[in-house]
Amino acid sequence: MGTMSADFLIGKLADAKTHFERALDCKHTEFDDLYPYMVEHPQFFWYKRYVAWSELLTIVKLCDELSVEWKKQFTDKQSHYIAKRVMSSRVLDEWFEKNDSREHVG
Repeated sequence: MGTMSADFLIGKLADAKTHFERALDCKHTEFDDLYPYMVEHPQFFWYKRYVAWSELLTIVKLCDELSVEWKKQFTDKQSHYIAKRVMSSRVLDEWFEKNDSREHVG
């Protein structure tokens, strides 16, 4: 696999991570623009997170299939959650590690 293709996938992975973290933080994503009528529904944020998580898992799966290293883009805990593939309440609660110095996505 060429370097450009690997770089492309890592870029897409970074975008998907940002999208998921914005969804976790209840910040605006393109999902809001696609489904503006859903904002009124109580399950909206759950759907938004589900869509972002699915996108993240899809790109990780492509990375795996193409032997592109993806884990160094995430903390060990985040990599573990992704490998398990299930978006549990623990993933939602603990994605941003409390002792992590990085800020939430702006």
